[in-house]
This record gives sequence, structure tokens and C-alpha cells, in this order.
Amino acid sequence: MAVRALARVNLGAIERNTARLAAAAPRSALCAVVKADAYGHGMIPVARAALAGGAAQLAVVSAGEAAALRAAGIDAPVLLLGPLSDEELPIALAARAEITVWRASTVAQVAALGGGRVHVKLDTGMGRLGTRDPDEARRVAAAAAAADGVELVGLMTHFATADDRDDPFFDVQLERFLDWAEPLRAEYPNVLLHAANSAALLRAPRAQLDMVRPGVAIYGLDPFDVDPAAEGLEPALELVSYVAEVKPCAPGESAGYGRQFIAQRPTTLATVPIGYGDGWRRGLTNNAEVLIEGLRRPLVGTVSMDSITVDLGAGASVSIGAEVVLLGRRGGERILTEDVAQRLGTINYEVTCGLTARVPREYGEGAAA
Repeated sequence: MAVRALARVNLGAIERNTARLAAAAPRSALCAVVKADAYGHGMIPVARAALAGGAAQLAVVSAGEAAALRAAGIDAPVLLLGPLSDEELPIALAARAEITVWRASTVAQVAALGGGRVHVKLDTGMGRLGTRDPDEARRVAAAAAAADGVELVGLMTHFATADDRDDPFFDVQLERFLDWAEPLRAEYPNVLLHAANSAALLRAPRAQLDMVRPGVAIYGLDPFDVDPAAEGLEPALELVSYVAEVKPCAPGESAGYGRQFIAQRPTTLATVPIGYGDGWRRGLTNNAEVLIEGLRRPLVGTVSMDSITVDLGAGASVSIGAEVVLLGRRGGERILTEDVAQRLGTINYEVTCGLTARVPREYGEGAAA
């Protein structure tokens, strides 16, 4: 390898995942969420692949992300999901981003800056952005509809428990949203109602409404954090490194900081040049596997900033330079992002978002990882 570690991103898989999600919500426009550098996959190439797969719109969380899409020549509508400071708002409007609002004062700021397109957010239970008060949200929508230069485009909310199929709070939130939004749509018939993230899109067709906002599923990650294949999704990211050193390890000898691995039998260790400086978390110490020559091998010892060690077993004949697969498939074996997330006690997209800029992204259209 020309680099220590490499993330291969399959844009064909992203395009197919987008098309699969669009087909699952045939009466809804699809807004592909590409915030946080497309969940670590690379915002600009992913945005183009999602649009090719049928996305009608893109969503980001910051003014800088919206401006970067425009600078790359991407002209599709962009919904800005996050809050905006006074300094960010003009940048977002200059990028022709559609703004999420929940205060009449923000509507007035948009009008004072020359106008723009806005979506009003009701907090139905997420407890973050948006107003909890339906009457206040109704007044904000009316202010947006009346303000010079401002266009009321959408009414929105966000689910807190859509990824838990058994949690009844999902239905509570949906009913709260519809009780507020449907009367407003009667008053403003061109407004879009939207609430569904990836999990809601796949679990509840009645939550799809006029637009869906899938994020994690675009990347072939299971929104229910089990197995993307069960949802007809293809993982788009493969993470690889290589064997940099091979050495015998006698009983009583150790590997890594703190001697967290001490050999109990004769074995062979491989050093692989990837670590938490690349986003391969320290919580995987003695707690992960990799694929080498198509075989699963345990990670042993402490994950360092720049390297890990792998137990190859006694008498192993792995060569320096051999490929190491940390996420992906080889032959009949695979390591899913969901597998790594479960070991870390987290969610799949924290794993991909955590890959640092030190790991180059390589883009192709090859078979899914």
C-alpha cells in the first residue's frame, strides 16, 4: 500500500442505496443527509452519488457545509438542519440553503437579509432544536408565510426513538407532529411535511409524508444497528491497512502499552499501522478482529495512536505487506461497522464519522464491501 491505511468508498453502493430508499418511499421526495463529511465518507462525492441515485435534495448541519457544496458546483436544493449564529446566517443564505427556524426573530433576520426559504421545526419529543409549543410554531409559520422575501417551504420534526422498533414514543411523536402540521398544510397547501430519518422511513410508511431525510442508510449502514443486508443495503465503506511487521512471541512476552496482552503460548504477532490517531478506537484493545488472507485474527494488546497488534497464531506464515481488512468482506468472512460498534458500545455511524483525515478516502464504483 502507498499509505498506512485507506478507506475505500464505493459510490455505486451509495447510489444504489439511495435508489433503494427512494423506492421504499415512492410518494415522498428524498433528502439525502450528507452532514459531517457524509458521515466520514466524503461529502462532495457522496452528494453527487446520492443525487444520481434519485435524491431530490441534500441536507447538512452548518453554513460552511452548504457553502462547500455550492463551491463544488452542486446546485441541488440544500436543507440546513442546524442552528445558525448571526455570523453564519448570511453565509447560509448566500449559499441558497433552506433554513430551519423555530423563532419569529429568525424569520425576521432572514427577511432583513433579503429573504430565503425556511422550514419550521416543532420539537415533538427529541428535546433539542425547535419549539415544544405548537401554538408558537404555528405563529412562526404564519410569520414566515407573511414576511417579504421569505418562503415557507416545510414543516418538520425529528424522531428520538425511530431506531427502536418496540418503543411506543415514536408513534406519540408522529401523532403530535400530524396534529400540528396537517391543519397548517390546509392553510398553506404547498408546504412539505417531513419527519422520517432512515429508521422511520424503513419501519413506518405512514411517517414518510412528503419528504424523507435518510442519512445512515444512504451509506449502507443499518439504522437498527444489526445487519444492513436485512434492509437491502450495501455497506459503502471498506477500511484496510497492511502488515508492517511479523515477529514470534514466546509465552510471557507482551505487546503494547501496559502489557494488556501477555502470550500464554508460543504465537506470532503482526503489527498493523493504524490506531486511534486514525480513528480506530482505543476501546478496541483486546476487543476486535481483522481479516488477513481471508481469516479472522484477533486484535491483541492496547490500541496505540499509530498501530495495533494482531495475533496470527503459532507458525503463521503471513508476509509483511499482506492486506489487513478492518471493515469489509473477503471471501466468506466480513466485518461490519455494526460489529465494531457493538464491541465499542456505540452506534455504527460514530465508527465511520470517527475516521480521521489521516486516513485517505479512495472513491470507486466497485462491488460492495
